Amino acid sequence: MAQPLIVITGAGSGIGAATARAFADRGHPLLLLGRRLDRLTGPGLPRAMARAVDVTDRAAVAAAVAEAEAAFGPADAIVNNAGTMLLGEVAAQPAGEWDQMVDVNVRGLLNGIAAVLPGMVDRGTGTVINIGSVAGLKSYPNHTVYSGTKAAVHAISESLREEVAAHGVRVVTIAPGAVRTDLLSHTTDEAAKADYQAFKDTVELPTADEIAEAVRWVYEQPQRITIRELVLAATGQAA
Repeated sequence: MAQPLIVITGAGSGIGAATARAFADRGHPLLLLGRRLDRLTGPGLPRAMARAVDVTDRAAVAAAVAEAEAAFGPADAIVNNAGTMLLGEVAAQPAGEWDQMVDVNVRGLLNGIAAVLPGMVDRGTGTVINIGSVAGLKSYPNHTVYSGTKAAVHAISESLREEVAAHGVRVVTIAPGAVRTDLLSHTTDEAAKADYQAFKDTVELPTADEIAEAVRWVYEQPQRITIRELVLAATGQAA
């Protein structure tokens, strides 16, 4: 039996790229969305359509999904992984960095949902997997705006799950702690970056591939079962 289409945003690196490999290993066709086409096409995954799309562009996300569905059939899942983490104290942080995190982490997530959800509701099946964060559940120094955007991911996911449960659609939030990826490189505040890196250097962090396995695991549960929220972090990450 042919495997259905999986849509992955932020698929050019880190958890997104690892998730693409995990689903490709199961034979799924993929729509890989990210800002840099060279990073999306680098792995050379079979049956993968890569499109350089900014998730904040609602029309572009919808067009890419429509194109992939025409080629591979309906999207059975979306992994809303695209995100940016710009650490810093609010009093000193440029407001443009707040805008960027809200636009990508919240509006970008909603744009991904909007592109696939009506079809899932009509078909009576589908899975929306939103990548949240432990930082959306508790506070950390220099994380105020980032934590706010990730708290929004958790709230949106839970309310959406209630909306679509009767339609057979699952909504899952996966909340990693610190992960061995380059997400920290987005931060421009050098002091905040150094503090966070110092913490990361003291803990054996999970890899992007390990988080991707969790993404695949929640998807591969029977459709009648929803893992509503999965929080996972390094054992050595106390907070």
